[in-house]
Amino acid sequence: MKLLLVEDEAKLADALSEILRLENYDVDVCRDGITGLDAALGGVYDVIVLDVMLPGKNGFEILREIRAAGLKTPVLMLTAKSELDDKVMGLDSGADDYLTKPFLTKELLARLRAISRRQVDTEGGCLRFGDLRLELESGMLFCETTGLSVRLGAKEYRLLEYLLANQGRVITREQLALKIWGYDSEAEYNNVEVYLSFTRKKIGFVGSDVTIKSVRGLGYELQVRDV
Repeated sequence: MKLLLVEDEAKLADALSEILRLENYDVDVCRDGITGLDAALGGVYDVIVLDVMLPGKNGFEILREIRAAGLKTPVLMLTAKSELDDKVMGLDSGADDYLTKPFLTKELLARLRAISRRQVDTEGGCLRFGDLRLELESGMLFCETTGLSVRLGAKEYRLLEYLLANQGRVITREQLALKIWGYDSEAEYNNVEVYLSFTRKKIGFVGSDVTIKSVRGLGYELQVRDV
């Protein structure tokens, strides 16, 4: 799981990143609000841990901007303050959860697991794009235009779920490989092309106008074909 940590306290950032890596998180660390916002908007993360008090741009501002950009990545906010108003402001800005410093490592990890599970718990337990609907529990793919459906294999599901969760963004082949096979896998990137082909065929089978478009030199994104 890929995680962005935006924390300006060097000792805390180093300690948290080490703990998270031991828990098999792939961690990027930013020490100020400007680089944190750039990373959040430019990268693809499964979860963001965001401090409130940051130089350059505070956590509330960052959170509002990434939500305004349409990113639904789960965000856990950290703060040294315990005031109710501060927590309310964070949640109103789009945070998924809130943790007050100091905190226990096991509490941080538990909250990260909880908000990660909620990431794809969207409307009706499904993800949608165009006339496609992916049922998250069953792994069934539906086309709402034709009424046809098909079951996705495990890797096809992870691939399409990732593209649907990041619709409107170009996803690199490396990012897809990491999502499908994990961070320690030695799977070759050309395997991504194989599963892209399988997934495209199943989208075609249900008769959807949605396609996985190859963006030359960049990666892939979901698009709706012109009819």
